[in-house]
Amino acid sequence: MLRADGLPVRGPQRAGPFGAFQTLADGIKLFFKEQSTPTSADRPVFRLAPYLAIMPAFLAFAIVPIGGLVTVDGYHTYLQLADPGIGVLWLLMMSGIGLYGVMLAGWSSGSKYPLLGSVRASAQLLSYEAALGLAIVGVLVHSGTLSTRAIVNQQAWTSWDSFATDWYWLPAIGAFVIFVIAAIAETNHPPFDLVEAEQELVGGFHTEYTGIRFAIFFLAEFMNLITMCAIAVTLFLGGPSGPALGFIAADNWINVWVMPVLYFTIKVLILLYATVWVRATLPRLRYDQLMSLGWKYLIELAFVWAMVSAIVVVGADQGWDRWITVPAAIAGAAIVLFVLWACIPRAGESIEEIR
Repeated sequence: MLRADGLPVRGPQRAGPFGAFQTLADGIKLFFKEQSTPTSADRPVFRLAPYLAIMPAFLAFAIVPIGGLVTVDGYHTYLQLADPGIGVLWLLMMSGIGLYGVMLAGWSSGSKYPLLGSVRASAQLLSYEAALGLAIVGVLVHSGTLSTRAIVNQQAWTSWDSFATDWYWLPAIGAFVIFVIAAIAETNHPPFDLVEAEQELVGGFHTEYTGIRFAIFFLAEFMNLITMCAIAVTLFLGGPSGPALGFIAADNWINVWVMPVLYFTIKVLILLYATVWVRATLPRLRYDQLMSLGWKYLIELAFVWAMVSAIVVVGADQGWDRWITVPAAIAGAAIVLFVLWACIPRAGESIEEIR
């Protein structure tokens, strides 16, 4: 493709190494674009909503251990911003606060279409946040703690068998699968990105936003995805734990500083690649399929897995034989499924009765 002066057009992939300058240029451009505000908008809330969407994503990352115990000027510290005793509850709290940014963005715009988009986006977030929380319970049953640092320490690398025995991805495989699905849906990532779907009349709850405020919502979306991948690594994949380099002393700065951070980064990048893989493979769900998956399947499966995990952990603590533990786990799962089937109304039948 040629410009008017006959010179070839340089595409985004040519702007700097690997196209990095194109992203930088787009980000700088958004800061200088006009910030329009609808006349019918609630201006203070309209300006606040983007920051309510993005701040929880960064605050949730504060509890993620990205390295091991290091020494700085004689002081021993972990490579982690904060390690509260209720770290997992902090994650769930930040996830809930992010919902306010979505809802207030649509409501404060003073337009019906963004309001409808925010209601639907909020319903999606609430649906999968329940499954996400129940999936985390599957890990807490095994770890017995709410501290992310303690969870990582319990998955410390001791041998190559640690990958299957100590890391929770295999003992809590059901919770791991449910967590990944719920995290992708809660971060509004394909195939669950109903907000900015091509078939929509408008863009969703952020329709009335322009410039950097508009970009902040998408920055929040991708930061949430990175945070959720980091949380998945922390809960199920050992966090920064991994084999040390045998040809270097165990207390060398490479094994203490570099390798744990490198292992953590590689694991997060693998999960991020998997989300892009899913994005390119699966078609977008319809909204009824989206809600049906969350309410009719994931939540029930998460309940069942929590019950099975509790029975297995109690059986291990009490020294039960596997011929007792396995039937007890199956019986517990059957009871939970029956209670859920009997107590949760089936939406399809209710709609038919109304008709």
